[in-house]
Amino acid sequence: MSILARFSPPSMNSEQYDAIVKRLYEEGVHPAEGLELEVAFGSGDQMKVSILFDSMEAFQAFGERIGPIINEMGVDPGEPEVVEVHRVIRRGV
Repeated sequence: MSILARFSPPSMNSEQYDAIVKRLYEEGVHPAEGLELEVAFGSGDQMKVSILFDSMEAFQAFGERIGPIINEMGVDPGEPEVVEVHRVIRRGV
C-alpha cells in the first residue's frame, strides 16, 4: 500500500531544500527506490515537502539514508505526518 509522508520543518527555505536534493542525487540516494512522487512547496523559510512511496518499507529505507545527510546539513525535518493512501489518480493512466 502506498503511503504519503508530509514534512513541515520548523524552518527550511528553497535554497536548503535544493542543496539537500542535490546532495541526495550526488550520493545516489535519489531517486529513491519506491519513490513515486515528491512535491516541495511554500515560501520563505516555510518550505514543506510531501513524498509518496509505494510502501512503508521503501519510505523507512529512504529515511535511514536521508536522515544523516539532513542532520549533517543542519536541517530539522520535524516529525512527518504519515498516512496510508487510498488511491492515486494520474493523468493519462
